Amino acid sequence: MTTLRPVSTVEALAAALRERVLSGDIEPGAALPEQELSARYGVARPTVREALALLVHEGLLRRERNRSAYVPVITSADLADLMYVRAPLEELMAEAVAGRRVTAAEEALDRLSGLPPGAPWAAVVAEHMALHEALVAAAASPRLERLYATLAAETRLGLAGLRTAYEDPRELAAEHAALLRVIAEGPASEAVRAVREHLRWRHP
Repeated sequence: MTTLRPVSTVEALAAALRERVLSGDIEPGAALPEQELSARYGVARPTVREALALLVHEGLLRRERNRSAYVPVITSADLADLMYVRAPLEELMAEAVAGRRVTAAEEALDRLSGLPPGAPWAAVVAEHMALHEALVAAAASPRLERLYATLAAETRLGLAGLRTAYEDPRELAAEHAALLRVIAEGPASEAVRAVREHLRWRHP
């Protein structure tokens, strides 16, 4: 028997706002005033403040003194730099995992493939991240995992901006299916090449 952990109002609000940010309902640069959120969701301002603090901690929002929390704007230069840093980490993963199937990554791919065309983009982002994180975990390097985790928030925000580049989540699933196939078949040189090609982001 699996026991479900109760979800607090703070966590529920954070989850609702997270989905809106990652689905593009709240645009980059948009502010999230506490009073407006309190009225919209029917919760007290301290609850809103805690939920926003969770998302700031995750890196999905930023907050500056005397200013409402807001969604960071990820520019093309930010994305280029993100890929510059992600590439060597994922290439290390490819070298370590080449020639093996990674069950957790395949399961994430199945979930991604099963999303309907109208699914919230936040769900696409979640499965995309789960797939890549499973591959990194399969490399069995705690330091690689920690380094990769530091890029998670910016990666998720970058993926949120890709929603207009893919009309159907299955397009993204097909790209990842091809990547997993090359990694599983090897050799390491081909896996590294496939990862390098994969990290060339499609522009909206």
